[in-house]
Amino acid sequence: MKIKNRLSLYFTAISAFVLLLVQVVICVTFSSFIKSDFYDHLMDRANVASQLYLEADEISPDSLNHVRERYLERLPDEVVRLYDEKNAASFIKDKNQFWPDAIINAVRKRKQLQFTEGNRQTVGIYYNDNQGNFVILVSAIDHQGDKRLKDMIEIMSILLISVTFGLFVISRWFAEKALQPIDKVIGQMRMVRAANLSLRVDEGNGRDEISALAHNFNQLLEHLENAFELQQTFVINASHELRTPITSIIGEIEITLNKIRSTTDYEQVLSSILNDAERLNETIGSLLELANVDMNYTQPVLKAIAIDDLVWELNDYWNDRAGKGHFVVNVLNLPQEHTKLQLLANKSMLTIALNNIIGNAFKFSKNQPVRCDLYADNQSINITITDAGVGIIPEELDKIFDSFYRGTNVKTYQGNGIGLYVTNKIINLFNGKITVSSIPGKSTSVRISFSN
Repeated sequence: MKIKNRLSLYFTAISAFVLLLVQVVICVTFSSFIKSDFYDHLMDRANVASQLYLEADEISPDSLNHVRERYLERLPDEVVRLYDEKNAASFIKDKNQFWPDAIINAVRKRKQLQFTEGNRQTVGIYYNDNQGNFVILVSAIDHQGDKRLKDMIEIMSILLISVTFGLFVISRWFAEKALQPIDKVIGQMRMVRAANLSLRVDEGNGRDEISALAHNFNQLLEHLENAFELQQTFVINASHELRTPITSIIGEIEITLNKIRSTTDYEQVLSSILNDAERLNETIGSLLELANVDMNYTQPVLKAIAIDDLVWELNDYWNDRAGKGHFVVNVLNLPQEHTKLQLLANKSMLTIALNNIIGNAFKFSKNQPVRCDLYADNQSINITITDAGVGIIPEELDKIFDSFYRGTNVKTYQGNGIGLYVTNKIINLFNGKITVSSIPGKSTSVRISFSN
């Protein structure tokens, strides 16, 4: 069953139950009121009978005539009996003894009694007169009240059916309108295939659950698209980067084996093969690092990382590796609240990204000192790493984050062009921004910014 139909049925069932409950309460209240009102009429008839039969000798003729007129106004199927102290019918003879002695004695004991016999209501009163002690019982059937109650039940039944049907139609219309954006999102989802993962569903301008669903689905598509691209890029780049040194090694070995050569020639060939092997080893290591980053890219374990602590850890690491005083940390500004220095990220991945930048800074400046400036306030965290190296040609600044790209002025340096590509991916994963400025032949500054 579709959600819109289920919602309509649930809403209609709950509303109908509440309406039925209200109607039952009204009917019970109305029935109780009718029964109580009819008991009052019966009590009035019992009082009239007492005045007519027992007080006739004590009231004036005019009052007696008024009492007789009231007594003539009989109730439907009315029965009136007066019983003396011996429970015998008086004034109105009752050969069959309309009420048994048990009821008469109960009235005499309680002084006043109301009870129901089937559809007949009865009132009994104990009356003390100079002629003796009497029990007056009056009974009748409230046909008019029963008809009113029956009519009310019929009207309410028709009303319940009509309102229930109307509620279902209205709730079905509202459910369809409310879930219409979901139908739209579903229609857009059906268009997504492996060949067009770049498509995105419309998130709308709202902040409701449907917009959240569309947003999360778009994030899933983004991760899937990235995973597909990474897989394709990895296969293409790995094939290209691995084939080059292997081809070179095979070629040099084949040429060397063509004839016997001198020891010097063999040493030169082995030296060349060693360089190619080292390059191959470095490429494999970089590819493994890239594969590891790509594998964790869509599901990193995020924790709160104190950026200042991470910077000081890098300071200790690089001063041990490059030499004391070669990596200089300058803390320019820190916020008063330490929580403003915390970043939700994966520490190992963020460390890889920063180490790639610092490693490049030392490599392209030939191990000259590298400066790291830390500036943080309540709005952002900024890390700037500056070297005194060969710099980057302005025309190549927008290409340095491409995989396996190497600048024209760094061809003589060892490397494979994967480091900055990995770094950019990691920084973007943690909602950071990386910008590079450079003066060729003098320096390069890499700035990483995170918003709080």
